[in-house]
Amino acid sequence: MAPSEPVICAALAAAELSDAEALVREAGWNQVAADWEIFRALGTVFAARAGNRVVATAAILPYGQFAWISMVLVAGEQRRRNLGTRLLKRCIDALREQDLVPVLDATPAGRPLYRALGFEETWGYHRLARGNATPLPEHSGTTGGTTVRPIADADWPALCAYDAACFGADRSALLQRLRGRLPAAELIAERHGRVAGLLLGRNGRTASQIGPLVAEDDDVALALLARALPAIEGALYVDFADSKTTLRDWLAKCGFSAQRPLTRMQLGRSAGFDDETRTFAVVGPEFG
Repeated sequence: MAPSEPVICAALAAAELSDAEALVREAGWNQVAADWEIFRALGTVFAARAGNRVVATAAILPYGQFAWISMVLVAGEQRRRNLGTRLLKRCIDALREQDLVPVLDATPAGRPLYRALGFEETWGYHRLARGNATPLPEHSGTTGGTTVRPIADADWPALCAYDAACFGADRSALLQRLRGRLPAAELIAERHGRVAGLLLGRNGRTASQIGPLVAEDDDVALALLARALPAIEGALYVDFADSKTTLRDWLAKCGFSAQRPLTRMQLGRSAGFDDETRTFAVVGPEFG
């Protein structure tokens, strides 16, 4: 018997989180319930239901002038029915109604579809994965007067302002929801009494993940990574900018290997909102 035609509506209820998590497990993705709660609290999850079960999702998360589209997931028995594209277009329409620029991080398979819809490429990164903690290699970087320490509550306003300047919008509500999920990665870098970089992280279904990593230069980013990596046990992901070749090579010596490339794309706009110079690692393709 053919599956029933799903009905799309805008709200994912708390009672349906188990359905959403089942879609993540089927896809082999890394999100946990806390990630879905971010979308429910700060954005919108469009859910397609067949009977009493959520069988597909897509989410939007607004940031200032733009908004992220992600979490486009379709249950196996509902695929090849154009459901993912319908959900994607529903997200785009919702953002256009709000005069927000849609942004997403595309896999190689998804790029042709997004180009056909009018998305333009900005810059790229790779997901790097480490199986287990590895002794850090020697490096030629210098501290340059940089100090790294755990984030304190008093640091938060300055850190969020620094991150907003790097990301192109205030995302303090998102960053606040990352706090406490991977304490070893919650670090601030300072230079001459000012914020010079920050790192956060989160737990995941298959691995922990660090990011965002934003910093003034390679030395600051290296200092943050060198402090965090030995303190994080087990499997670890970092979505790291392709342009940061020196530190990517250093991460390879730390046991990280490339899993997949992603490309940041924006609808009808080629100039990015973020500061590529200071962006070393993103939060993740679901959050930006």
